[in-house]
Amino acid sequence: MAAISLNDKSELHSYFSQNKWLYIYNIGDLDDFFWPYTKWYGLKDGSNLQAVILLYTGLAQPTLLALSDNIDPLRELLSDIRSELPDKFYAHLSPGVIDVLKASHSIAPHGRHYKMGLVDRTKLGGIKNVYIKQFDESDLGGLRLFYYQAYPGNWFSARMLKTGHYYGVIRNGRIASVAGVHVYSKEYKVAALGNIATHPDYRGNGFGRVVTAECCRRLLRTVDTIGLNVSIENKFAINIYENLGFEKMAEYEEYVITK
Repeated sequence: MAAISLNDKSELHSYFSQNKWLYIYNIGDLDDFFWPYTKWYGLKDGSNLQAVILLYTGLAQPTLLALSDNIDPLRELLSDIRSELPDKFYAHLSPGVIDVLKASHSIAPHGRHYKMGLVDRTKLGGIKNVYIKQFDESDLGGLRLFYYQAYPGNWFSARMLKTGHYYGVIRNGRIASVAGVHVYSKEYKVAALGNIATHPDYRGNGFGRVVTAECCRRLLRTVDTIGLNVSIENKFAINIYENLGFEKMAEYEEYVITK
């Protein structure tokens, strides 16, 4: 088998639908909003896809998604495309895959992570009543300042405001807490939460839980599947997500990789 380029959305969607929780980012990136920034590599046995790798270039740093429950063909595919990868990129990899790149690249680990999925929607109720603001592109300056202060290592992209799914708690004229998305697709009915943070001055008030619950409730008007990624070390956040009805679905590893 040899690596090939893929561009058939229906074929990709059929493959990813086998495990929506693992591939929620991949499914969302099939949407026209993200599709122009994607490059898809596949490994086939006859007409059957055995592995798929996505290179997403819509962020300042390209991001590679190489995930699968079947590691051997994924390792083969990653080995085949090594020469085509950017000089530096971020990577989400299934366990057991990274050693494919160790001989040709420098590897900087960024920890193990869970993929979590919203399973029990009833837990989104019962949240105390707090006014939630829906952000738009006119709020970009305030959000950039907020993330600089609250979450310096964020993955916030101004373009994501166009999804209409960034929400916040305002206190004393300041942004206190924000929940948004990394991926959203009304067409494919999936969303991946992201850039959830609370300003240091307002932590301990439950605002993160409130705004995350509201973000989920509004997303569920147009999507069926909501997931998120979280560091295994972030026990506090994991506890919040589990209390909101999320469950751990898979583990993966993050790296910065340089030729």
